[in-house]
Amino acid sequence: MDVKFINPFINATLNVLETMAFVKSEAGKPFLKKDNVARGDVSGIIGITGETNGTIYVTFDEPCILKIVSNMFGEKMTEINNEITDAVGELTNMISGQARKELEEIGKLFHGAIPSVISGKNHKLIPMTKGPRIAIPFNTDSGNFTVEVALER
Repeated sequence: MDVKFINPFINATLNVLETMAFVKSEAGKPFLKKDNVARGDVSGIIGITGETNGTIYVTFDEPCILKIVSNMFGEKMTEINNEITDAVGELTNMISGQARKELEEIGKLFHGAIPSVISGKNHKLIPMTKGPRIAIPFNTDSGNFTVEVALER
């Protein structure tokens, strides 16, 4: 997959977490994901269409998302609940939207669907499209999360 399709998701992720939750994150080295097991405890999922079809996944480990949402809401969150899953859906939507805006600036038009959220230890993320799935690991002072981009060729 061309790096021009991945960098907008890295940029959007760093920006959304910094502006919405005052959380600094650092992107690790992207890798080709070969299994369907989530690398965290709660995942936001959003389908995209346009230039090609695909799916974006944003998966957080529990300590990381609790800190992010605590910062967003201004109150301490202690467990994954409906407020947390709603926030994961909204974060996924914001990351997808900012990345799609950056892609549009280089002439690649995508439209996003309504996000959904899955939670639980070792939950599965089954891609709806054929093609490579690139995972970008991120770390924060409070834990880790992963953004996955799966696009049809």
